[in-house]
Amino acid sequence: MINTASHCPCGSGNSFGACCKAIHISHAAAAGAEQLMRARYSAFVVRNIDFLYNTFHPSTRRFQDKNAIRKWSVENKWMQLHILKTTFQTVEFEAHYLNTEMEVQIHHEKSTFKKLGNLWYYVDGK
Repeated sequence: MINTASHCPCGSGNSFGACCKAIHISHAAAAGAEQLMRARYSAFVVRNIDFLYNTFHPSTRRFQDKNAIRKWSVENKWMQLHILKTTFQTVEFEAHYLNTEMEVQIHHEKSTFKKLGNLWYYVDGK
């Protein structure tokens, strides 16, 4: 587990406790799509599978497999997140990680988010 005083894995420059951990504790703390994206990346790093699962939009959550999410989180060593472009409901990013063969991989995605009530959710990515 990451020390709350450590730099947040999302790359914001803030401490983990003041950044993504606060959103992991209270999903409502994510003020927008980018904050939720950063918190989801950090959840992969700290293996907070419940947060990842619960922040899928309710219309897509039933298609998710917690065990597959856990496996991807645990098998890879997450190195860094680069936010490339954001809009109100989208975040384009690159997540750099080492796979099980210790090869550098880059997951490049444009994610779509939707707000439902006062909570932001991840819908899908391309």
